[in-house]
Amino acid sequence: MTPTVIKVGDKSMPAVGLGLWKIEKSDTAEAVRQAIEVGYRHLDSAADYGNEYEVGQGIANALASGLCAREDLWVTSKLWNTYHSPEHVQAACEKSLLDLGVEYLDLYLIHFPISLKYVDFETRYPPEWFFDPESEKPTMEIAPVPLMDTWRAMEALVEKGLVKQIGVCNYNSALLHDLFSYAKIKPAMLQVESHPYLTQERLLRLASEYDLSITAFSPLGALSYLALDMASLSESVLEQGVVQAAAKRVNRTPAQVVLRWGVQRGTAIIPKTSKVERLTENLALFDFELNAEEMKAISDLNSDRRFNDPAVFCDLAFNKFYPIYD
Repeated sequence: MTPTVIKVGDKSMPAVGLGLWKIEKSDTAEAVRQAIEVGYRHLDSAADYGNEYEVGQGIANALASGLCAREDLWVTSKLWNTYHSPEHVQAACEKSLLDLGVEYLDLYLIHFPISLKYVDFETRYPPEWFFDPESEKPTMEIAPVPLMDTWRAMEALVEKGLVKQIGVCNYNSALLHDLFSYAKIKPAMLQVESHPYLTQERLLRLASEYDLSITAFSPLGALSYLALDMASLSESVLEQGVVQAAAKRVNRTPAQVVLRWGVQRGTAIIPKTSKVERLTENLALFDFELNAEEMKAISDLNSDRRFNDPAVFCDLAFNKFYPIYD
């Protein structure tokens, strides 16, 4: 059967985590506490999600209730685009640590290979994408910070004991080749969008050759983007016949089948929900298995459909055309 953990550097991370993107602040603390209560030990957070303080409240409540110990949890956060300059990296990490109420992060990731002009904490936090949202024509303002400089500052966080492992999000193959050419502390994790419509087979193969683990965000595809008008309900992979047939055979929901496909192919997954019944359902993936034909049929749904593409959303929402994928 598929392992319930994946190797991240010299550590083991639960293969299923709770994705905290788009969970409302008012729901976050209780969602985190409930997730820990039903068995989650992997929390995927980020400064940009705007709810790390509430995540910290949920962690504190769970620890105070004796649901687990801090060392039982795997807590991930991410460096936002405005903090890429080396002099801002540690402060950004420490802000996340403070909000989350923890002394160290298990994993800290560069959120995007996009460096934006610095915005001070006191001006706006999280700063999001616009440099000045109050200006007459707000836009993203790019800061020319080499990714190598940012990575050196990330390595310093490991050396100072603030984080256990470091990695990257949304990197393509060329950026990975470049990163491994200069990294003194090798990245332990690559987090990218992946689901049956975006299988990323070549990227996963390359990551394997570099001994780099993969976390798939938006593992259910379009469902993560409906509320943002970045996808349509007709694009839901859950309606596909091969998914429905597999769900019937294994007596599970279509969502469980798609999530099982994700972990069975060797990636960690971080589905988001604040509903207790969904929390339990999304975690119950390790007492059934898809057969080889089902795995291939689901993988064959690939159409290279990327829902989270800066070339699209930055152009439409932030008045800046800034592609990072070709």
